[in-house]
Amino acid sequence: MKITDLLGKRIVFFDGAMGSMLQKNGLKAGELPEIMNITQGDVIKNIHLNYLDAGCDLITTNTLGANRIKLCQSGYCVEEIINAAIKNAKKAISLCGGKERFIAFDIGPTGKLLEPLGDLSFDDAYSSFSQAAVIAEKSGADLAIIETMTDTYEMKAAVLAVKENTSLPVFATFSFDINGRLLTGGDIECAVALLEGLGVDALGINCGNGLDKMIEFLEKLSKLCSLPIIVQPNAGIPKVECGNTVFDVDAEEFADDMLIMAQKGAHILGGCCGTTPEHIKRMIELCSDIEPAQIIEKDITKESSYANACKIGPSPVIIGERINPTGKKLFKEALRKNNFEYILDQGLAQADDGAHILDVNVGLPDIDENVAMQNAITSLQSLVKLPLQIDTSDTAVMEAALRVYNGKALINSVNGKICEMKKIFPLVKKYGGVVVGLTLDENGIPETPEGRLEIARKIINTAEEYGINKKNIIIDALTLAVSSSPDAAKVTLQSLALIKKTLGVKTVLGVSNVSFGLPSREVLNSTFFSQALHSGLDACIINPGSSMMMNVYYAFKALLGLDEQCGEYIRKLSAQGSPYTETKRRQTLFDSILGGMAESACELTIKELQRRPHQDIVVSILVTALDEVGKGFDNKTLFLPQLMKCAQAAQSAFAVINENLAKNGCKQKNKGRIVIATVKGDIHDIGKNIVKVMLENYGYEVIDLGRDTDSELIAKTVENEGIRLLGLSALMTTTVPSMEQTIKLIRDRGLDCKIMVGGAVMTPEYAKKIKADFYAKDAMAGVSIAKKVFD
Repeated sequence: MKITDLLGKRIVFFDGAMGSMLQKNGLKAGELPEIMNITQGDVIKNIHLNYLDAGCDLITTNTLGANRIKLCQSGYCVEEIINAAIKNAKKAISLCGGKERFIAFDIGPTGKLLEPLGDLSFDDAYSSFSQAAVIAEKSGADLAIIETMTDTYEMKAAVLAVKENTSLPVFATFSFDINGRLLTGGDIECAVALLEGLGVDALGINCGNGLDKMIEFLEKLSKLCSLPIIVQPNAGIPKVECGNTVFDVDAEEFADDMLIMAQKGAHILGGCCGTTPEHIKRMIELCSDIEPAQIIEKDITKESSYANACKIGPSPVIIGERINPTGKKLFKEALRKNNFEYILDQGLAQADDGAHILDVNVGLPDIDENVAMQNAITSLQSLVKLPLQIDTSDTAVMEAALRVYNGKALINSVNGKICEMKKIFPLVKKYGGVVVGLTLDENGIPETPEGRLEIARKIINTAEEYGINKKNIIIDALTLAVSSSPDAAKVTLQSLALIKKTLGVKTVLGVSNVSFGLPSREVLNSTFFSQALHSGLDACIINPGSSMMMNVYYAFKALLGLDEQCGEYIRKLSAQGSPYTETKRRQTLFDSILGGMAESACELTIKELQRRPHQDIVVSILVTALDEVGKGFDNKTLFLPQLMKCAQAAQSAFAVINENLAKNGCKQKNKGRIVIATVKGDIHDIGKNIVKVMLENYGYEVIDLGRDTDSELIAKTVENEGIRLLGLSALMTTTVPSMEQTIKLIRDRGLDCKIMVGGAVMTPEYAKKIKADFYAKDAMAGVSIAKKVFD
């Protein structure tokens, strides 16, 4: 029997926390838990056995950090640790009778940010995960559980690594913050769209917040998800007692909440930090007789980026058409010169003008389209939150783009030709996506609505053979120019309505094609656009910078009851000037920082230095812009990718200023010196690195001691350098004691230094308990603390 055979038939039960149990069994602060698979195998076996005795179906191997990125300085190789971990699990199962049990190979985050935010490439992350997964399958794992991920891009690397290199079923869980957001900005909708697209076997949530928040998140998941849902909460909120990390929810309360989870649609239940065999035993006693919710295919057509998900229908959406070289001299020049800031500016402009999705086409005969497409996607996703439509006729370019894309893309396109469907549908199935189906085939474009309907039907039926649901197809009835065919628009509109009514599929059109070769194109475009919307158009490829076209869109939504109290119509049209104008963007240094435009920031800083002193630029422009970015980050209108990109633009401006000062024999004074470090035993440095970037942008000198840092080194550095502010980071509950030890060492030596702490397991109460002076919930909070200490 496979674990997937049980899903949906009854509630399936995972075990609880491994790290918490290891701490109870002697894991010291700073020690790597995975090494105990070799040095204390019997301890690991007995922990597994305790969970098996509690009644769980699945035991999770002690391999959360068993990858070469995390183990590179451990003195052990990945293979011996994974083999030992699975051997320990097998021993425990052999000692436990009764029902069939399964071994879940545990895969956790690398602890690094992937490029372009960090220094770990997607390929290196993929390679690390695939190496571990291959070893695990050979050693006898029954499935892989990819857990506690906070970045959709790293999750994608892990899922592809397992699916492409093994036959293991894949379960995947994200850890969300209290607002239901990931570290890199994604929400639950983004997570579901990505994981369903990639074809995991079950998905869900783990770790993170209190049980009340997990119930709230589960309710959202249940409305969106077409797969079995996993819920693995912590046993409440962590706190420190007698130097140990403990949790505030006992087994009875935990079981009561897990019963609610089962009743609200969870199919797979387990525990994360702080849960013990007693928690799991009581949960199984309460929930084992609950009939699981029916797993229903949700008819939702949705694309996603790392931060936004876009649902197509019932309200139509706008696909911005401007990232395309056709007929655009400046765009072609930018592509040839690798000027991706120009392309990024086009994307930001369309986002400001109301686009929901951006079409990306970089096809020019005299450039490498593959490289250009990947660069364009990476640049756009560093700042623009909108999902992208990958627009290319080259299958190799399409696959490369789908691989680097962070989210579930819109794919443009496939058609009714057998050879094209054979090339495109395997990519759609492998990477996930919503694909545009063009109503043409080996015989060309049919002249009748009935002919286009039959091609649409063929595309949908063939896609189903590849396991692609109709909800992931949008049909293009094809807009042809009325200048060459008088009936072209009429046939397109009739085809659109017929396809929509007969097949119940979502639809898309490139609207502006209708006016090709004619004067005053917007008059024709806007009239045709209105008729297409009333004929059932769901996705509209237009120029969102055209007020005339967007006014048609806002008016249609208001008239069809798709705009509550006509709010969007009133807001948008009240702010407009002439209905015939396109939006123009004026770039200032302030705008360049907010837009994350590093090259523009350099050029504009040089110009500003010619007209005002550097102190004025720093105070009135750079710091003001960074404060604005910080407000957006705090308000969740900007996310980590934008924060980092804006910080990089500010760094570029500061570099120009410092270079100018150096030429004149001067140096900009720093506001204060700060030491930061990730504590002993913890090799996660994502949060620390983000804090460093933001502090440096605000003029502080940062001494970064790195990750897995010994308490003595931290204390000596603080003492020898006369440091007034220390920042400590810890992601794992097993390394919080190291943080507490470090703080105690600083206090015992009487060092006059304020201490701020942060990390995924930290709370204000926790920080106070371990005698830190400040709790920093994120990088901008760290900046605010530095201002308090030094200003």
